[in-house]
Parts: sequence; C-alpha cells; structure tokens
Amino acid sequence: MKKILVTASTFPRYMQDTEPRFIYDLCKEYTKYYDVTVLVPAAPGALDYEEMEGMHVVRYHYFPIHKWETLCYPGAIVPRIKEKKIRGFLVPFLFLALYRNLKKWNRKVDAIHANWLIPQGIIQGIFGAPYILTGLGGDVTSLNGSFIRKLKKNAVDKAKSITVVSEDLKKSLEKNYQAQNVQVIPMGCSLEKFSPANKIENFFSQKDKKVILFVGRLVEKKGARYIIEAMRKVEAKLIIVGDGPERQQLEQLAKETKADIEFVGPKNKQELAKMYASCDVFCIPSVVAKDGDKEGLPVALIEAMASGAPVVGTHVGGIGEILADGENGYVVREKDSEDLADKLNQILKNDDLRNQMKKNARRKAEKYDFIKIGLRYKAILDNIIEGKNV
Repeated sequence: MKKILVTASTFPRYMQDTEPRFIYDLCKEYTKYYDVTVLVPAAPGALDYEEMEGMHVVRYHYFPIHKWETLCYPGAIVPRIKEKKIRGFLVPFLFLALYRNLKKWNRKVDAIHANWLIPQGIIQGIFGAPYILTGLGGDVTSLNGSFIRKLKKNAVDKAKSITVVSEDLKKSLEKNYQAQNVQVIPMGCSLEKFSPANKIENFFSQKDKKVILFVGRLVEKKGARYIIEAMRKVEAKLIIVGDGPERQQLEQLAKETKADIEFVGPKNKQELAKMYASCDVFCIPSVVAKDGDKEGLPVALIEAMASGAPVVGTHVGGIGEILADGENGYVVREKDSEDLADKLNQILKNDDLRNQMKKNARRKAEKYDFIKIGLRYKAILDNIIEGKNV
C-alpha cells in the first residue's frame, strides 16, 4: 500500500475523547486504501504513539515541559490563546516542532494531506513533497496580516490540490489568494452511527417539553448567546453541549433569562448520536466574529441532520449550503434573537411540519456520508501519487 501522511492540529487524544473527530473519521476511510500515519500535536495524558483502527498516530512534543503543551487542546489554537494569552508563547515552539517532524516524514511517504492552512499548510509549503491542502474555516478567513498572508499564499501556490469544506471558503481563497482549481469537499459523518434510530424517549428528562439542542465550542463565532436570548420567548428546554472561554458569561446570561437552559459540557460522539436523535430541533446560530473568523461547514450540522433533526440556523459560512429554508429547517438573520425565537416556535408548535423536516434533513445528509467523502479524496491522492495535475 502507498504511504500517506495526514497532518492536523485537532484530533482525538484517546478513543472516547470529546474533541472533534472529523479528521479521524477521514483517516479511517483512508486506511481502506493506504498505509496511513497521522501527525498531530502532543497533549497531556495522550500517548506519544498508538495504533487507532488501522492508522498510526504520532503525537509530536513541542515544549520541553510536557504538561504545558496546552496550545491545541481542548478546542482549537486561536480560542485557546484568547482564553489565556500566555499560550501565545507556545506558538513558535509548535511551528518549530512541526517543521522538524515534517522534515523527517516528507521523505517517508508518497503524499501528504495537510489540514488547516495554519500551521500545517504554511509549514508544509516549505517542503517539496506533494500535498493536498485543506481549508476548514477560520484558517482561511482570519489571521490574514501581511506576514501570515505571504506564508499562506506560498502554501496555496505549492499545493498539488486544494480543497475546502464550503463554497464560501472557496470564494475566499480565490479572492484573497488567487487559488486555482479549488474543490469543495465537505467533511461528513457516518450515516450508520448518526441515525434517527438512536432516539431515546425522554432522554433529557424533559417530560412534556420540547428540546432544542446546541452543540459547539462556546466562542464568539458559534453565536450561543443568541439562542440563549431567544429562549425568553420559547417554551422549551435548551441543552447546550460544549465548553470554551465564553461559558461563564453565557451561564450568567442564561440565569438572567430564567428559561429552562442546561449546560452539559462537551460530549463524545457516542453520546452526541443519542442527543441529536432525541432532540426536537438543532440550533446553529453562528455569526462572523470580530476578527473575521467564521464557520466552514460545521460537522455538527451534518451529524444532526443525519440523525433526523430539523435545523434553525444562520446563513454564515457554509451553513446555507446544506440548510434549505422551509425544507429541512429555517434560515434566520444573523444575531437576531427575535427571528430565531419565531422560527423555533414555528417548528416546535407544528408536529406535521417538524416531522417532514426531520425526513428532509436525513435525506439531505445522505450526500455527506464519509464513505463518499473518502472516495473523493482517494481520487485526488491517487492522481497526486501518480504525478498527475489535479
């Protein structure tokens, strides 16, 4: 089997981790066709090396005091720095460690898949090995100062193939970096694992109440404050899954609304599969952050729809590319809690509408099955390995 290397900065630290698994799931598909090594940052409590369902996972250390390697987990690099600015001190160490590891691995593999333009893409751009470059959201739309822009442009120019998870990100790369032949390949989910069949009655101990579910990092771009504010006019139970730097202020806001709102912290995929299928509506009120950061195409949205949940969300990033207004949910205005409350009430109070939207949501999610996503990436990698232009 041909050898490929996948680089990323978000990856499960252990099997039941609550960290996003979309890179893991893609790599699992890759193992059907290639000898796969995954290179990701180390984290306290995680193994330096392990075999995970057929893939070789290598976690590189980037700081001499390993317990201080907290730049990437839990969550993502930029929110981690916003939470504690001293973590910014770790950034050059991470870049240097990634450079050293890539210098070694570039000679050992046939092709590389670099996920995120920063830091994986810009470091990969230094080397000559053939690679796919994938943009996933804020790595494309934010951190575009002149110096970083030059490094990102170099990564884009040297990539054999470029993919992004939404049309919105494609337009951004083409406009700001003159990227050519960008392909849109969204991250997906397993339609077997995420299914309406996972529904459990009264899973949230809600009794006769309807349940609204929010899943995401508690950071500005996820817009959690707007669903909390909307709950002043919605008679339902809101479950907020996730953690992040805004949690304390959001909990205070929730108390002020005097609505039925419960923060349950982060959950792993097995837990989420039951939650998505057991809720009545999934809410994704994302916004464009002050620094330009915004969604790519959130995997949580695809997982919720695969589980048969109707969706109420904004048109930010790639959300509108899968959320069809009036069909599998409703699109609402960004930062508009009144509109959010109105659309939530329409779905919650109409059983026939809600049930039809559930069916439409599952049907829409079928095109995002990871089996199909894996095959699309396989076609690109095979061409790269064979030396063809992609």
